[in-house]
Amino acid sequence: MYDAWTKPEEIERWFLENCRFYDSEKKSMPADQNITDGGTYEWSWYLYDIVENGRIIKANGKDFIQFTFAGECLVDVKLDEFGKYVSVQLKQHNIPTDENARFSIRIGCMEGWTFYLTNLKSCYENGIDLRNKIPELIGINN
Repeated sequence: MYDAWTKPEEIERWFLENCRFYDSEKKSMPADQNITDGGTYEWSWYLYDIVENGRIIKANGKDFIQFTFAGECLVDVKLDEFGKYVSVQLKQHNIPTDENARFSIRIGCMEGWTFYLTNLKSCYENGIDLRNKIPELIGINN
């Protein structure tokens, strides 16, 4: 499950259309290699002309990743093993308190993370990708 968050080829399986990770020296990392502390990312999604750029704050190689998202917000992803299962805990914090951020970040990201975490579960447990990739149906599912 750690790879699902830290390797471009895996994160594109359930979350992104395109993922580029760069190491701390700004060199592009191979698609099958895990991110490291101090790196950066460039992400884009199906059907949206948005490119998200951020920093990798912490990637411990096992069960914790922290990165910036939606500006300077922080996202913590903690993985806990329970037998053959893995619990994914996501916390987005350091969210601005202005009116625009209340809607676009608090509500928008909550809806997005809810969908994409569901898709993570679906892809890895059943092999079914729930993302809409049909331009005529933009706004449905993702």
